Amino acid sequence: MRYPRLEHRFVDHIPDTIEPGMLYVSIKYATAAHQCCCGCGHEVITPFTPTDWSFTFDGESISLDPSIGSWSLPCRSHYFIDKGRIVEAAPWSDQQIAAERARDRRAKAQYYGPLQPVAARIPSTCAQPQTPRQRQGVWRVIRRWLAGA
Repeated sequence: MRYPRLEHRFVDHIPDTIEPGMLYVSIKYATAAHQCCCGCGHEVITPFTPTDWSFTFDGESISLDPSIGSWSLPCRSHYFIDKGRIVEAAPWSDQQIAAERARDRRAKAQYYGPLQPVAARIPSTCAQPQTPRQRQGVWRVIRRWLAGA
């Protein structure tokens, strides 16, 4: 690992430019961000949710749990952030990554419920297109209101 430690900074918003060796923590948005500790320069985002990451602040340093696995990045680095220290972890095989992604989908489905297509989440009154006659009714109401004003 190129960065053996991460300093932390509490922020409202994650800055546009992420400094190497710095862990930005936004309590407001329940998210942390840092540059990958291998030194590749890619940004790593860790959302704090019941099914993603959690963090611990002991008054001096920050730990993230579980490990950071940059499986979508070319480096595929894997490490822990423990009291600000970076602890390199063993690389994972494609099978291990696929199994973890499946476990993550199951955990999210169990916690949040199954995902539904967007159309299924739109109230039926919004999903129905209005006919020209229905749209004309709105204008008629507006004209009557203006005429009475």
